[in-house]
Amino acid sequence: MQQSGRSNLAQAIRDLRGTSGVLSGLWRGTVPSALRTGLGSAVYFTTLNAMRQEAAKSTIFGRRNSPTSGSSALPTLSNSANLVSGAAARTFAGFILMPLTVIKVRFESTYYNYTTVWAAANGIRQADGFRGFFSGFGATALRDAPYAGTYVLVYELLKPRLGRLLHSPTRDSSEPTAMRASVSGSVNFASATLAAGICSALSNPFDAVKTRIQLQPQKYKNLIHAAQKMFAEDGFRSFFDGLALRMSRKAMSSALAWTVYEELIRRSGIL
Repeated sequence: MQQSGRSNLAQAIRDLRGTSGVLSGLWRGTVPSALRTGLGSAVYFTTLNAMRQEAAKSTIFGRRNSPTSGSSALPTLSNSANLVSGAAARTFAGFILMPLTVIKVRFESTYYNYTTVWAAANGIRQADGFRGFFSGFGATALRDAPYAGTYVLVYELLKPRLGRLLHSPTRDSSEPTAMRASVSGSVNFASATLAAGICSALSNPFDAVKTRIQLQPQKYKNLIHAAQKMFAEDGFRSFFDGLALRMSRKAMSSALAWTVYEELIRRSGIL
């Protein structure tokens, strides 16, 4: 939808049916996507965890959660620390995984007919040189940094609020009671879903620009040029092409990733 400027999902599926078939088209690029998602999540959560652990040791940025209160197993940080740590960790992971991101985007596109990841890498190198593997990094960073920073901030703000709705302390006790694992998981899952939906909507214009640059770097030279060309040719709504799909994908993937991440942290006793 982002490559063609289609705002209609049904039309995009009809276009897909006319090229490679719906089923094969919808699963095109599974291998590079799995590689990027797996490695990207590992780099992101490792970096984020290290940054938050260090920030938690400082009285300026935050304090550790009480193990018996709330749904979170993560350090409690200030809003600014949540914002900065999320943005920095995602930008770092995005840079490391940028070559796989470009390969994934081109695999998914109907503009290219790559058969293997290695063939895609050779094609990009021959056509655009080494810099081709980092096409659209500026737009990617402008998408990822605000998205991830705002995501961690909103996620951490939502958890205690949703937790109070779903978990009531024992009436005859003045001490906070531990939240059951099932309730804790539900709170984290719901918080992650809502945070991903909100942040996806805010960052979608940069995602749309990033996709155009990575697919056609000769046509879309840079962030500003791509944005101007998209606006002139396809109008303002092209910046929100694929928004519903992206919100759905990010909501589910983020909810699963963060719920599992928090549960692993809780069970490992890292904090």
